[in-house]
Amino acid sequence: MQHQLIISINAIETQVALLEDHKIVELLIQHQCNLDVNGNIYKGRVQRVLPGMQAAFVDIGLKQAAFLYVDDIFCDFHRAEPHKIEELLKPGHEIVVQVTKSPMGTKGSRVTTYLSLPGQYLVLTPYCGHIGISRKIEDEDERQRLKDLVNALRSFENHGFIVRTASEGLTEQKFIFEMQFLNNLWQKIHKRIKTASVPSLLHQELDLILRAVRDLMLHDIDKLVIDSHQGYKTILDFIETFRPELKYSIEYYQQDQPIFNAFALKKDISQALEKKVWLKSGGYIIIEITEALVVIDVNTGRYVGASNFEETILKTNLEAVKEIAYQIRLRDLGGIIIIDFIDLQEKSNQETIFLALKQALKKDRRKSYVLPMSEIGLIQMTRKRIRKSLTHKLCVPCFYCRGKGWLINGVSICHRIFRKVVRYKNEIESNQLTLQVHPEIAQLLRHTYRDIYLSMQNIIKKQIMITPDKNLHIEQFDIF
Repeated sequence: MQHQLIISINAIETQVALLEDHKIVELLIQHQCNLDVNGNIYKGRVQRVLPGMQAAFVDIGLKQAAFLYVDDIFCDFHRAEPHKIEELLKPGHEIVVQVTKSPMGTKGSRVTTYLSLPGQYLVLTPYCGHIGISRKIEDEDERQRLKDLVNALRSFENHGFIVRTASEGLTEQKFIFEMQFLNNLWQKIHKRIKTASVPSLLHQELDLILRAVRDLMLHDIDKLVIDSHQGYKTILDFIETFRPELKYSIEYYQQDQPIFNAFALKKDISQALEKKVWLKSGGYIIIEITEALVVIDVNTGRYVGASNFEETILKTNLEAVKEIAYQIRLRDLGGIIIIDFIDLQEKSNQETIFLALKQALKKDRRKSYVLPMSEIGLIQMTRKRIRKSLTHKLCVPCFYCRGKGWLINGVSICHRIFRKVVRYKNEIESNQLTLQVHPEIAQLLRHTYRDIYLSMQNIIKKQIMITPDKNLHIEQFDIF
């Protein structure tokens, strides 16, 4: 499978698309006026402590106070009972925190005091001496080798490390270099903690381009194409330190056609904002994003199968599984996700769908947890949410329907017009009334619901002129 990174940069935003076999599977967007703060480390001050929620609000210098839960507070002492937030923090306390979730809507950042500094092969955890190994490294001998190697090389026993997937098979020298880099970075941050004012930024995570290079390019990307000369130079300088041989995989795009158009990505991005996604068989899925969770509904649509009803349903569900895993990743859906598959009678088929979904989600870099299918055909899952979904980044609630997601149907609009005309019949002084409506409503009043139009004329005893206006919203009308 070929992996590519396509990066588009302009004065107002940066877009990074991850392609697998020329198909976009992830899209990262960073607006210059709203930079992502995830991973940043701040020195803040506790504003409020809420014992009832076992949480605190911390001023870190952003518009909204950050939210700190009691389990995200590092304690260097242990006791049998769980810690209470009011025993650990008081209003006015200075505290060093790291953002784990960027602000979303009216909610502020989620922060933790368990700090971490990611590198290419390792993640330094300065307050925790534990050494962890990526679960994607499955060979037990290799896991033990890496753990022993990192344990022998670390300079400070109270510093822990998480060994990333890219470390598999690495030699000692690579680890020595990265440990020195991460230790030096932490020492700089530690010095700033003592002198920095409150609130203030102590450490800023890499921008979107360099994060993509660190987390993707250095591991399994075959080619990177970027349309910014400055960005191209920045990436070359960055990888010169880590993997200089990768510079031959980086290409500066200089054509007149926009880079996302050249790689035919615009259509895929537009479709990623649609609620309905068609399957090749003729079935489809509906994706509804709510405040608290995401609901995905699977339907057979035009697909009727051959002869066996259970086989038809199984085939549609299996096809939906692949598309659902793809859409979850592309749209960056997070939190609680409920999937309503078409009901299957046989337990073995239900298990097949469950296992197929778990397998399809393995390609996703984001951690997820999936429960087996319930008796009524539902699968519940969670996916770690770090930042806004693609829909929330690119869309706003419909100001026509005020976020309902529904439009009033044509006959209801005609009835609404009828009621308003009759209500104000005594205020109409002229012998003629003009009704300005959307062209679709004009058609309904003239043909399908002409009886409503004629009834209005009979009641008010005046001629009604229907004037179509395409600039009007379909629910809007004017009477004069």
